[in-house]
Amino acid sequence: MGKKAAFVAVVGRPSAGKSTLVNQICGEKVSIVSAVPQTTRNAIRGIINREQGQLVFIDTPGRHKSEKKFNKKLTDISGRAVEDSDIMLYVVDASRQPGPEEAEVAALLAPCADRTIAAINKIDIAGSQCGGIYEFLGQNLPGLDKGRCFEVSAKNNVGIEALLAALYGAAPEGEAFYSEEFYTDQEVEFRIAEIIREQAVNRLRQELPHALYVEIADAQFSGEDASQHSKLWVRAFIVVERESQRGMVVGKGGTMIKAIRLAALKELRNIFDWKIDLDLRVKTGKDWRHNDRILKRLTEG
Repeated sequence: MGKKAAFVAVVGRPSAGKSTLVNQICGEKVSIVSAVPQTTRNAIRGIINREQGQLVFIDTPGRHKSEKKFNKKLTDISGRAVEDSDIMLYVVDASRQPGPEEAEVAALLAPCADRTIAAINKIDIAGSQCGGIYEFLGQNLPGLDKGRCFEVSAKNNVGIEALLAALYGAAPEGEAFYSEEFYTDQEVEFRIAEIIREQAVNRLRQELPHALYVEIADAQFSGEDASQHSKLWVRAFIVVERESQRGMVVGKGGTMIKAIRLAALKELRNIFDWKIDLDLRVKTGKDWRHNDRILKRLTEG
């Protein structure tokens, strides 16, 4: 048989564990992870290369019913990913009862149920109810055969190999889309901004994470050419919507912004080979979630 190659849309409701699963599959940090729902704002590509071929996973924002412009933009991303992908990977959270949002995801996938594989995630959590999930899938996604449903723990790397075998089995033959050394196609500045945002989201109160984004103002390498790069200097801004929110991000005596900066640097140094210096500041972008230009840049790259 020839090599396999496929795009795999990773779809599910918020906090189902999509990003954790993509990171586990790829063996590298591709998507940022947070307990705050809808942390993912873009279609993030993670790439895995094996003897069987190449799978490109498109991690999408959790589908959440809302009339807000920003949330509608995020929902559109998963819809486009489903239209453009060869295989759908439906991530279902076994620790929560299915509800209207879960039914909406199932309805999205119903027309392509024959190309859908389900990962019933978080089986490691006490009280998880896989039986209820199978019942839900049988009623709401009858075109999905139970043999294409896999119980997994993305966090603890349980059931991942069987899931991958099924994904490769469903993938068509074809040439790889990316060179084998790639595990993501994200630009350096985008990855840096995402890591900073992850550390900010994980340290700030529940309502603030959705009111901020990260802007890379400047990034400069040392060395005459790419092969000589040893140091990267970055100036970045955490942008909030209101002046009152700046104080939350800065913290008393600058303690919060310092903690975010140091944690981001630690993550970035694990990802990149260069020495990284980060100048991190805070500014206000009034009502940025209603600015079409900013929303397009944040959700479409």
